Amino acid sequence: MALQWIEETPAYWDVDKARIIGAAPVGVFDVRYQRCEVGELLPATWWRVVSDGKTVGYGWLDLVWGDAEILLATDPEIRGQGIGSFILQQLEAEAQKRGLNYLYNIVRPSHPNRDQTAAWLVGRGFEESEDGSLFRAISRKGG
Repeated sequence: MALQWIEETPAYWDVDKARIIGAAPVGVFDVRYQRCEVGELLPATWWRVVSDGKTVGYGWLDLVWGDAEILLATDPEIRGQGIGSFILQQLEAEAQKRGLNYLYNIVRPSHPNRDQTAAWLVGRGFEESEDGSLFRAISRKGG
């Protein structure tokens, strides 16, 4: 499966985001994503992941005090095929380009698979803090 990483500049809510992010179970993503309307302009920087002409995931990065808050979402029909890992690698590369220090993600207590999702991130080098945030230092090229 060849994956393409495509920056959306600017990013708008569309039917694929509604299918992958907006239709996720309550508690997975911020409730604002279940209220978006097609064509609505979105904040921060978004990337679309495409395989064989079909959108299979999204990455989102928001700069916060020298760190990168991230969101990653994959098409639920094809989970377990490495798309989430691909998105995480690409988001780290984007953060490196911007000279940022940490990636972080918040897995809400209301997330229906909170423990599994947090464990997935911990397995990829994230450390969990008491507030539910997970952080990982951004690797520096050449050092």
